[in-house]
Amino acid sequence: MTWWKHAVVYQIYPRSFADSDGDGVGDLPGITAHLDHLVDLGVDALWLSPFYRSPMADFGYDVSDYTDVDPLFGTLADADQMIDAAHARGLRVIVDWVPNHSSDRHPWFQASRSSRDDPRRDWYVWRDGAPDGGPPNGWRSQFSRSGPAWTHDARTGQWYLHSFLPEQPDLNWANPEVEEAMLGTLRFWLERGVDGFRIDVAHLLGTDPVPAHDEPLTPRNADWPRGRAVLRRVRDLLESYGDRMAVGEVYLLDQRRLVGFVADGDGLHLAHNFVFLRVPWEAARIRAVVEEWEEHADGRAWPCWCLENHDHSRVATRFGGVARARAALVLLLALRGTPFLFQGQELGLPDAEVPAARVVDVDGRDPERAPIPWRRPSEAGPGAGFTTGEPWLPIVAEAEELAVEAQAADPASTLALTRALLGLRRAHPALHAGDQAFHDLGEGLLAWSRASGDDRWLALVDTTGRPRRVDASPVLAAARRMLSSRPGRSEAVDVARVELEADEAVLLQEVRP
Repeated sequence: MTWWKHAVVYQIYPRSFADSDGDGVGDLPGITAHLDHLVDLGVDALWLSPFYRSPMADFGYDVSDYTDVDPLFGTLADADQMIDAAHARGLRVIVDWVPNHSSDRHPWFQASRSSRDDPRRDWYVWRDGAPDGGPPNGWRSQFSRSGPAWTHDARTGQWYLHSFLPEQPDLNWANPEVEEAMLGTLRFWLERGVDGFRIDVAHLLGTDPVPAHDEPLTPRNADWPRGRAVLRRVRDLLESYGDRMAVGEVYLLDQRRLVGFVADGDGLHLAHNFVFLRVPWEAARIRAVVEEWEEHADGRAWPCWCLENHDHSRVATRFGGVARARAALVLLLALRGTPFLFQGQELGLPDAEVPAARVVDVDGRDPERAPIPWRRPSEAGPGAGFTTGEPWLPIVAEAEELAVEAQAADPASTLALTRALLGLRRAHPALHAGDQAFHDLGEGLLAWSRASGDDRWLALVDTTGRPRRVDASPVLAAARRMLSSRPGRSEAVDVARVELEADEAVLLQEVRP
């Protein structure tokens, strides 16, 4: 099995992970200094959101140089040191790649907008306006506050496409020169030793912005055939470097189409599943998503699960409390597939409260991006060990109890639970590579088994918010409770009368005579 199939990947949002120089913003040396936290946690790989040179209109997803580090985060030497230090600890490194668009400050776009005759004019998507003088078509930006996806450029009299902010013009992947230049940016980082890439908005690559006012526009705005061809070239490039991988941000809420991006080994290795990420805390809905994926995948694609990232409200807030956040960790880490954890998820962090005066993101994503509290504020000051300065976003109000330092000393903490979960997952092939089957053991209950050889497990997750008793004897003849999302639970268990507290999740291992 290739490494990415059994790995647990930990997402780092560099601005909010650890600040080494006191400017209030996280950086690469801060990440390097805290790699042992990831080793102690038990993850296998880290994924870093963009740290490239950028004007930061979209906090790094507007890239002005794909082959350099923004001074805010450090230097190329710092990146090399971080990659080497991670590898020395047995951690793989995945970096973000933003191929759909660049910054409007990128030299490519500066040349492109300088003249209709510039050699790089066709590196971006330029179109004449509609007969009424408006934009070429009715496409809207992915950011609701940004309005149309087209901006008029007075200098050359045409409109350019931007699927996000006007400061993020879309690259024209129909131009072979663009394709070669962007694949060259992948080679740059592969030569520096990275193990894979997370591809930003992979479903938008190769869109066809024909100004067709008399036909539906949405089919041309995502999942266009040219984009699939690009991803095949990316995969070929990665495989020429050995066991490297690509995981795509494929924001399609149709699992049949999602499977198409990873099936049959000629595209992405993995794709983030936003149907799963957006599912409510209801057993039937969660199970339906997982089973629908398996039905469409039909053994041709490996699942990838996440419940948090830098763009979505945290589980402790979204699902309603720490008990559900802890149970959701069991759900995420016991399902068949590759799980992605977002920094702070191992602490059960909720969204931070961000006063209006401190809001900085155009799309309202500040609360989930709050910095990690490493130490108790009562001891480390208001920066909570993240920084000695003023943090760029507020630290969560619960930092005194949820800080890494506080939880590391508490065997009943969410951090301790995550470490225990990852320890079991690593130690038992059934939990990271075994077969999976769901079982009907009660309303509002997720029940699924994992098995490899003679090793058989049963996961139970209550989503009703009420205590219950479960008869697990149809699945296991005898078992011991190896882990519970609730602290202080005994290992002894009667499989015919498994007691669960409200929103509790447990892992039972079969005991053979």
